[in-house]
Amino acid sequence: MKQRPHTTVVLAMSADGKISDVLRSSEKFGSAADFAHLEKQVALADGVIVGGGTLRHGESAMRVISDEWLADRQQNGKPPQPVQIVCTRSGQFDRTAKFFKQAIPRWLLTTTEGGKSWQNDPGFDRVLTFDAPDGTVDLSAAFQALFDRGIHRLAVLGGGNFIASLFQQQAVDELSLTVCPYVFGGKNAPTPVDGDGFHPGEFPQLELLDVNPVGEEVFLHYRVKRR
Repeated sequence: MKQRPHTTVVLAMSADGKISDVLRSSEKFGSAADFAHLEKQVALADGVIVGGGTLRHGESAMRVISDEWLADRQQNGKPPQPVQIVCTRSGQFDRTAKFFKQAIPRWLLTTTEGGKSWQNDPGFDRVLTFDAPDGTVDLSAAFQALFDRGIHRLAVLGGGNFIASLFQQQAVDELSLTVCPYVFGGKNAPTPVDGDGFHPGEFPQLELLDVNPVGEEVFLHYRVKRR
């Protein structure tokens, strides 16, 4: 990638490294401290991006709601809410989902085929299409386009396959993980980075920047080392 947003992956996971249970339920398991941490990361971002599966399971966006962070964004000349971006090849969503009723700016990153049904639909404020040779979204071109449109700081909130594709593109700069006091188990439960995995010698390497235990949770902050 040439120019692209600075990306921070922000996730809560169980003590055994799962971001959801085997049923992929949308139940929240982080504490109030974790929610406050998540809201801070969202408030600092120009855009928040998720994969299509995350939207289908959660059906809503993480918004800035505290007066403190709303005031901070206003003081820094930012709109009340960061742009909420969904990246998906298919573009298939339930138009009655809460996400489409929230007072937020919504953008769609998709393929030419995935964008067809949204071209004249008010569900998304912008529909940006980028076709990779394998039929997926061309992330390099998509992230360049986000940067060109003023999205310079991006919070990535899931899911595991989408985050894996970002690591493959070397498009992750920081990783912010909350380790929560639960064990989910299950080989099919999603993890922060799913996909096909990396081969020896290609593993993304992290530099630990901060460890902050709060109650029964631990907040970990990493920087991704560049190969």
